[in-house]
Amino acid sequence: MWKGREREGKHTLQHSATSSLNLTRFLTRARVNMLAQCCALAGLGILALAVRVNFPYLWSDALYLKNFLVALVRFVSRRRLRPSFLAVDRFLEQAARHPTRTFFVFEGETFSYGAVDRRSNRIAHALLAHSSLRAGDTAALFLRNEPDFLYAWLALAKLGCPVALLNDNIRSGSLLHCFRCSRAKVLITSAELQGVVQEILAPLREDEVCVFVMAPECVSEHMQSLTEKMENVSDSPIPRSLRATVTLSDPGVYIYTSGTTGLPKAAKISQMRLLGSLAVLPSVGVTGDDVIYACLPLYHTAGFLISFISSVETGSTVILRKKFSVSQFWNDCRKHNVTVIQYIGEVIRYLCNTPKTEDDKKHKVRLAIGNGLRADVWQEFLSRFGKIDVKEFYASTESNVAFINYTGKIGAIGRVNFLYRLFPFALIKYDTEREEPVRDTKGRCIRVPTGETGLLVVKITKLAPFMGYAGNAEQTEKKRLRDVFQQGDVYFNSGDLLRMDHDHFLYFQDRVGDTFRWKGENVATTEVSDIITQVDFIKEGNVYGVQVPDNEGRVGMAAVTVKVGAEFDGTKLFNHVRKHLPNYAQPRFLRLQNAVELTGTFKQVKMKLVKEGFDPGEISDPLFFLSEAEQSYIPLTKTVYHSIVTGRVRL
Repeated sequence: MWKGREREGKHTLQHSATSSLNLTRFLTRARVNMLAQCCALAGLGILALAVRVNFPYLWSDALYLKNFLVALVRFVSRRRLRPSFLAVDRFLEQAARHPTRTFFVFEGETFSYGAVDRRSNRIAHALLAHSSLRAGDTAALFLRNEPDFLYAWLALAKLGCPVALLNDNIRSGSLLHCFRCSRAKVLITSAELQGVVQEILAPLREDEVCVFVMAPECVSEHMQSLTEKMENVSDSPIPRSLRATVTLSDPGVYIYTSGTTGLPKAAKISQMRLLGSLAVLPSVGVTGDDVIYACLPLYHTAGFLISFISSVETGSTVILRKKFSVSQFWNDCRKHNVTVIQYIGEVIRYLCNTPKTEDDKKHKVRLAIGNGLRADVWQEFLSRFGKIDVKEFYASTESNVAFINYTGKIGAIGRVNFLYRLFPFALIKYDTEREEPVRDTKGRCIRVPTGETGLLVVKITKLAPFMGYAGNAEQTEKKRLRDVFQQGDVYFNSGDLLRMDHDHFLYFQDRVGDTFRWKGENVATTEVSDIITQVDFIKEGNVYGVQVPDNEGRVGMAAVTVKVGAEFDGTKLFNHVRKHLPNYAQPRFLRLQNAVELTGTFKQVKMKLVKEGFDPGEISDPLFFLSEAEQSYIPLTKTVYHSIVTGRVRL
């Protein structure tokens, strides 16, 4: 019995030893596995940290490139279709698939894709019946931000007609010039603007132009009510065959931009560019669930191509405002659950200048897209209104390239990646005194080193064409820079000075030439000079832009000389510029000189005047200020100057 118990004890001890050994092996393996996992996690952490340190924008690059490539594939597939697939065809797809979906909201009224489609069909049928418009013929819209603008453009696009988008601020001679350079056969305006059109009705009649008013009644028998003519036509679909001859290289719209000619130039925007503009919002992550707040003018490139055209691609709802209102901006955003806003730099600055409230961060805006945002205002905007993803971009109406800062890096207007090999560009040395690019001994332009400021030029290719300006071959040629890096090459001269850092971010530095930007508008100095020298006592005028503290862009200033024997009349000049120039182009400051200073090549000296500004404490010449209160140009005293630079007097 004892022997049996002894054997059992030995067996138990052996079993325990074996179990202990197995447990030890298991724990060892577990420790090894755990150590391996820890090492792997640590390695991933170190790798992630290394990526973040050495490639801080990798994920932003990857996300943007993914969205961009999806949009590019879609664009290429559409480009191959015959007859040509136009931007308006994307609207028709949305209207067919989602007829009840809200397209836009205006002054509390909701408009669905289906309703907008039918309304635009009526306009198209009315124009076919009561005008000679056919595919390829140009029509002009002189309308403000309102439903009729969208209806009319869609109607004309369905007919295959390019559309000239007239700035509703221009008057008399400028308005007639803009209309004529597009060679439009038809002008469509609104009830509130028909009085402005009436002022140029005589020359329009000489040109056999049909003028339609989107109202039941007209102020002249020589205008026709388009509203009345729409009542007796069908809202049936417009046959696609009517625009079957339109190609992607044909003009889609004409958008006006200021330049050295003085009067605005009609930049040609091709059907291909309209089609490509569909991709703007999708490339930055906007979807059909977003609500877009559109308060920028639709006659401008930014408002038209982004708020309107690109929203058609995503199927987003657009909240359309007649004009920007700083007091109603956030109230509108909260009321309509806005998630995407579009801006220009002035808009954000105005918002930041409003009194702070407890509700500043109570909104659903997640993304802001626009251009012209200063770094300091950008930082203040985010700090005050919360985490909003800002997508700052660079583009111009007629340019053949665009850049976008999709990373959110404050101050940058864009980021360059490998895709820009498709759009060759360069920053070249520029002589600001001679106002021309610097060339080497072989006559070629010189690239600036990374980190230095240079003039942006973009190679003109089939993929990046420059269509020029309607009816203005001379100014079209002036924007072409030839023999830049080799014999025969041609580049688009942007007129903008940019800088690129070592991380491939671009920064806007300044604008060159005879234009400056104020209140979101480009101002042509020659145009303003031509207008002010029409006054009988003004001999010469040299117009330029000067910076004012806490204001975006540059405000207009004119150095003028008075004719011998004449006297300066501030009231007369005030009334003249008010009649002939839009508000943003009216010189706010005047400087009376004995003679206009010229360069060695007989150009008016501007850079020196720009640097000297408008401080009466530094300038001995008589200075004047445009006073709204006194309806005159009044002496610019030190007291008035102090009120302006401290913000007590608003410009």
